[in-house]
Amino acid sequence: MNQQYIYPQNLKAEAKLWLWSLRDVAILGIALILSILTLSQMKFFLPLAVTLVFAFLTIRLDDQTVLDFISRGFRYFVSAQQYFEWREQSVGKRISLGKDGDK
Repeated sequence: MNQQYIYPQNLKAEAKLWLWSLRDVAILGIALILSILTLSQMKFFLPLAVTLVFAFLTIRLDDQTVLDFISRGFRYFVSAQQYFEWREQSVGKRISLGKDGDK
C-alpha cells in the first residue's frame, strides 16, 4: 500500500519526449506518416525532406530550440546593429581619492 510517486523538478516545465516537446513529437509523427505515404505512392521526396528539416529545427535543449539559436545568431550577426563607441583614454592622469572617498 505504500506507493511512491516521482515528481519532476520543475512542475511548470513543458513535457518533453527525447529531444522534442510532446506537441512537436505529435506533429513529427503525423508528418512522417504522410511523408512516407507520399514517398511510397508518388515517389515524391519533398515532404520527407521538409519533415526532417522540421525535426532538426525543433530539437530542444535547455528550453531553447535549434531554430531559436539560429534566429538569435542571425539577428546578432546580420540584422541587429552593433554599436561601438571609441574613446581616447587620457594617458598619465591619475585620480586620487581622499580619506572619505572624495576626489
